[in-house]
Amino acid sequence: MDWGDLPFFLAVARRGQLSQAAMAMHADPTTVGRRVRRLERALGVRLFEQAADGQTLTPAGERLLKRVEAMAALANEAATVPLGGNDVTGTVRISVAEGFGTWFVARHLSRFADTNPALEIDLVANSGFLNPTRRETDLAVLLAPPRRGPLITRKLTDYRLNLYASKEYLSLHPPIDSPEALRDHRLIGYVPDIIYAPELRYLDELPLKVGAQLRSSSINAQHGLIASGAGLGVLPCFIGGGDPGLSRVLPDIQITRSFWLTTHRETRNFPQVRAMSDWLVDLVRRHRPLFLGEAG
Repeated sequence: MDWGDLPFFLAVARRGQLSQAAMAMHADPTTVGRRVRRLERALGVRLFEQAADGQTLTPAGERLLKRVEAMAALANEAATVPLGGNDVTGTVRISVAEGFGTWFVARHLSRFADTNPALEIDLVANSGFLNPTRRETDLAVLLAPPRRGPLITRKLTDYRLNLYASKEYLSLHPPIDSPEALRDHRLIGYVPDIIYAPELRYLDELPLKVGAQLRSSSINAQHGLIASGAGLGVLPCFIGGGDPGLSRVLPDIQITRSFWLTTHRETRNFPQVRAMSDWLVDLVRRHRPLFLGEAG
């Protein structure tokens, strides 16, 4: 028997479908089916029956599942046992929105790294998110709670957004004392047809329906355009409020969004995942005024 076939068996047993198991194993369904059939030949028993909605375990499959799950639990325990006393070891990966990662997490991450010197940390901060369901990441900070998957999700924080412009821009252009005055100014925003999440359609919530003339898929690029005096645009308060060269425009216009912290149900209690999750929750709690635009 090839012990490497057991993870494929376990994936099919847990998910009940070859296609779902294939995604979890980062393989194609044909490969998963071949590895399971090879295991059946080696053991001399049939492990699955084909049902209308996928694969169901036979009695022999049920008996094997108990043993393989026990083996998987031992393997996970062995993989997460600290090698240096109480040090958290291994690798942890967190996927976050570009702005949140650049303007907040990256500015504090060194302290977490100092506290966990034996831990390797991957910060993935870009336009889009890795998928915790497919084990592409250990943690993800999302703009909306996922609708499906074996995930544990909690609200991390609400955050607010405002219109911002550079102080130099405001000194050189007509005053903006009402939403109607926005017609006389260049707006900066996302590229509408490649927005990766509907929560980023900020301009749709302005009281005056106006479009952006300068557009970018990157919130950091948008900040750079605003800071350079190219126009005005909507920024999260933790970005706009962190740049002393920017001023709020029409501060009564506020947009509210939320960040959601998501982990996979099977790995959320791994020491490195739990350590980063607890650290991030506490960090955001202590800086909540920054996210709500209330920081002085």
